[in-house]
Amino acid sequence: MSLIKKLVGQTAVYGLSSMVGRLLNYLLTPILTNYFAPAAFGINTEFYAYISFLNVIFTYGMETAYFRFCKQQDEGPVYSTGNSLLLASSLIFSSILFILTPTINTKLHYEQYPYLMACMIGILFFDTLTTLPFARLRYEGKALQYALLRLGSIGINISSTLLMIVVAPKHPEWFGKLYQPSIGIGYVFISNLLASALVFIYFLPTLLRHLRWPEMTLVKTLLPYALPLIVIGFAGMINETFDRILLNYLIPDVQEAKTQIGIYGACYKLSIIITLFIQAFRMAAEPFFFQHADKADAPKLYARVMYFFVAFCLVILFGTLFFMDTLQYFIGVKYRVGLKVVPILLVANLCLGIYYNLSIWYKLTNKTLAGSYITIFGAVITLLINFAFIPQYGYVASAWATLICYASMMLVSYFFGQRNYPIPYPIAKIGLLLGVWIILYSLVHYLVAGVYSAHGMWAYHGAGLWACISLFLIGCATSLLIVKRV
Repeated sequence: MSLIKKLVGQTAVYGLSSMVGRLLNYLLTPILTNYFAPAAFGINTEFYAYISFLNVIFTYGMETAYFRFCKQQDEGPVYSTGNSLLLASSLIFSSILFILTPTINTKLHYEQYPYLMACMIGILFFDTLTTLPFARLRYEGKALQYALLRLGSIGINISSTLLMIVVAPKHPEWFGKLYQPSIGIGYVFISNLLASALVFIYFLPTLLRHLRWPEMTLVKTLLPYALPLIVIGFAGMINETFDRILLNYLIPDVQEAKTQIGIYGACYKLSIIITLFIQAFRMAAEPFFFQHADKADAPKLYARVMYFFVAFCLVILFGTLFFMDTLQYFIGVKYRVGLKVVPILLVANLCLGIYYNLSIWYKLTNKTLAGSYITIFGAVITLLINFAFIPQYGYVASAWATLICYASMMLVSYFFGQRNYPIPYPIAKIGLLLGVWIILYSLVHYLVAGVYSAHGMWAYHGAGLWACISLFLIGCATSLLIVKRV
């Protein structure tokens, strides 16, 4: 139990920094969705989709390879060799993107935003070179330092964005030539570049101290393990973000495509809390899993971790669904037409989080190639559904594709994992917990609908809120009781 508490503690620190940072970042969403039309916000969503894809290529699984081998090998040479490889490859990839910039701008209809590619290249370059320094902080258990650096970066990003989008238009004389109204939403990307550059400068002395010619024996160890993770990461990005890109190409009207991307991206952000928890959990769990892999009771430990993870995710998922009437005000009124996809995306993210837990089997058995096959399988599902149904159903098809993809990957990984690295996951107890929440959520709908039909809208809002609060608290209490028995 002490190990679980340690994992919970580290997840809490990572989660607090991630949650505070992301919440601050996501607080930009109501500002951006009210200051800019869906088409302009669509450019923001699309831009970060491309960054997510390219980040996989720039880092090519080196972070996971570092966690895998820094305990087996001497950590110092693994760290310096990994950094040297990332520096060399980042220079090559950045140069290629720089040469192709005019062509890319034309293909993506970014002619009126010529600086976007420069921002993208800079963000990718700086973020890549800080990947292993951040990973080292996680490996050494320096969660607080990690959290402060992440929060500082996000704070700079948000502050700069607010200055240029909210303050500068009202007081342009304060900023002089720094403020150009034509840049508009582009200041979001410029602010991100500034934040990434400052974090890189912070780590620069450490990077220079460890910069040396890579050891070839370590290169031959790291790359065979890491390179299949490119396929996993790339296919994973297809599953996570490629739908935004496909919307841009499968909807004939450019303006309508950007609008749908904007609506879909804004509604996707309503699954913020479960996404934040999953991200925080991954930060703490990946080094945790590797550090305890050689223990005799490791499978039982992983099973308990899975149960606690699912229990907490269900609280977040149904909490979001219970209070959707309030959370909808997080986005601008023009974007709320897309709220119907939020429940689909919440369940999809739950399946993705479970898959991350299950994926430990191929990382511990060094069968990363198997992981790439599973992720490719998911990517094929994503592409087939999106290509088939986006022209008719738009972003709704993308939401369903995301759910079907992650659910399929979760099931396939479970069955293959039980063959190669059996873990006694408490499937029945997880099912019981899910059933309790489904019953409570159905009861909320029944009670609220009855009040609305009998007493009208005014009573609906009051009674509906109290019904949601009461039944949600009952669900939380029930979850706690069940979890204590595990």
